[in-house]
Amino acid sequence: MAMLIVVVLFSSGCIKSPENKTEMATQLRIGYQPTTHHVAEMIAQVKEWWQRDLSPFGITEIKEFGYPSGGSELEAMKAGDIDIAYICTAPFIRPVTEGLDAKIVVAVNTNGSTLILKPDLVYEGPGSLRGLHIGTFPAGTAQDTLLKVWLENNGIGASEVNITPMAPGDAVSAMLAGKVDGVFLPEPGPAMIELEKKGKSWVRSGEMRPNHACCAIVVSGKLIREEPKLVEQIIRTHMNATDYANANPVEAAEIYSNRTGQDLEMIKYSIMTWDGKWMSDPHLLVNDTMDYAKAQYEMKYIQKKVNQSDLFDNSLYDMAVAPEKKT
Repeated sequence: MAMLIVVVLFSSGCIKSPENKTEMATQLRIGYQPTTHHVAEMIAQVKEWWQRDLSPFGITEIKEFGYPSGGSELEAMKAGDIDIAYICTAPFIRPVTEGLDAKIVVAVNTNGSTLILKPDLVYEGPGSLRGLHIGTFPAGTAQDTLLKVWLENNGIGASEVNITPMAPGDAVSAMLAGKVDGVFLPEPGPAMIELEKKGKSWVRSGEMRPNHACCAIVVSGKLIREEPKLVEQIIRTHMNATDYANANPVEAAEIYSNRTGQDLEMIKYSIMTWDGKWMSDPHLLVNDTMDYAKAQYEMKYIQKKVNQSDLFDNSLYDMAVAPEKKT
């Protein structure tokens, strides 16, 4: 089974805000990745909730762009090609230190990645990974950061394991071809490998760090400053889609499968067996994300320290969930 990659973007135009009637954008450009972590975005689009909920703000067109990884998605945001991005909080840190004008405004999920090894290998604790060739996402991603910090916390230097940065499709292909001993990837890659009988799942990311921060929605600073009410509605629509995914996991799997072309039974298996949780409260991501930033500074992935206000604007979420704001 091949992993199909899709991307989402949005652009500027002219809209009229229902409150101030000023000229603003008519297009919303959304970025996401081919992972079940981002299924809420797909639900909101398939159910036409984006268009329904945002049309009162003058949005006439939703544009989506799928990206193979967080790095390329963030490059698109930095270039002004997308306004919001479904993305892991960890790779968001470095671009912020380099001047990216954007903030995390709502959570998407926690946990949801798996360490999977070749079928002939037996996992006997972190020490058994010494000398193995493990593929994972590039430096600065949640998977890279989690894996290396977890190894260090268990007395194993990251250099004692041959950790190779790979794009998601490349990592799955390498595992299926037997070119690596294992991979540490977000779902549904591990489920795909396991069902192909090319690997066995051993450690879920939530075992490495319980309820760790994973994905969030990042919104451009320009949109936050110019259209805060629109951003509040984006948050509410995402929350509704998240609630729907949690209440209807089989339909969520079907929507994801139809959108990406990935095998439905594999997606159902992934959602049934992952340790992830779709959720929305960005406050629950803060501590882990700041720990990611600390680790990345220590590993010299970033050249300067950041604080919470550099990465998060939780005020719009707080407004969106206030009793008088609920829809």
